[in-house]
Parts: sequence; structure tokens; C-alpha cells
Amino acid sequence: MISPVESPPALPASLGELSATWYEPFWYALYTRSRHEQVVRNQLDDKGIQNFLPLYMKVSQWKDRRKEINIPLFPGYLFVKILVQDRVEVLKSFGAVRLVGDGYNPIPIPEEQILNIQTFLEKGLKYDPHPYLRVGNKVRILDGLLSGVEGILIRKKNQYRLVLSVDLIQRSISVEMDSWNIERL
Repeated sequence: MISPVESPPALPASLGELSATWYEPFWYALYTRSRHEQVVRNQLDDKGIQNFLPLYMKVSQWKDRRKEINIPLFPGYLFVKILVQDRVEVLKSFGAVRLVGDGYNPIPIPEEQILNIQTFLEKGLKYDPHPYLRVGNKVRILDGLLSGVEGILIRKKNQYRLVLSVDLIQRSISVEMDSWNIERL
């Protein structure tokens, strides 16, 4: 028996690493059925589970009219911030398929990747989906609204754009850059 003054015995390193993820909430990518992202988000909101579904405006053209609609920035995915043991409650939502992982366990998404995307959305900049990139110059914005945000610099139609990526789901978004002060990483 451990006396109140003594600390419990130390866990092995592998169990210690596992216990850290067990007691700390992380962001995970939740893969959903096709076109069920908003349905799943509403259910998670009702359950009080923190989630993030980035949307963007797209103009849809029908024969008789044009309409602006909000569609998911990353089709088929939304993000949840949960303790790993709460994943069953998330997966009970109609339309939820699985948490993205290695086949055995879900893999957390680095907090800064989610924060970068949230920063883009909050600032009201013009953005759109972009193919996932592995090559290019990684840069950091030094001043202005997006100071500290890191991404990949590309050129598209004589315009410079900054691409933000979520590595785990291999999806990206890009935003037009006007005259930002940037540094190469």
C-alpha cells in the first residue's frame, strides 16, 4: 500500500506515453459518409462534443439561377477534440464512419494545423480548397492579420498563395497573398 506522502511507482515509458494521450484531449479527423459532414456536426453539437467543420462559399449554377452555398472545405471530414476514450460516443453519430488513424488507433492532428485553419476562417480572407502539396517552400507570415501562420508558398495565375495542409488527411486550403512579409523556414 502507498502512503499518502509517497508517489505511485513510475509507469514504463511506453505506458506513460499512452497515458498522456488517454487524459489529454487532442484533435482528430473524423471521416464521414458522403455529404453527411453537417449532419454529424449537428449531432456532435447536441452531445456537447467540441468539433470544427470548416466551410467555404461556392457559387452553384442551375439552369434558372445562381446560388451561394456553404460546403465543407475538406469533403468527407470534420475535426473533433476529444479524449481518446470518448471516440465511441463520437462514432455513434449517424453518418460518422471512423476516426482517421493507423488502422489500430486514431492519430491526433497537431493543434497548430487546426489553429492555422481557424485563423484563416476568422480573418475573413478569400480562400478555397487546394490540392495537398508535399513540395514547395515552407514559409511563415511575419506581420499582419496572419502573423505566425505557417504554410507553403505557391504561385497560381500570377498570384502568390499560401497553402495550409492537414497532413493526416492529406488535404489543403490556399489563400491569396497580397503583400505579406514572409520568411522561409
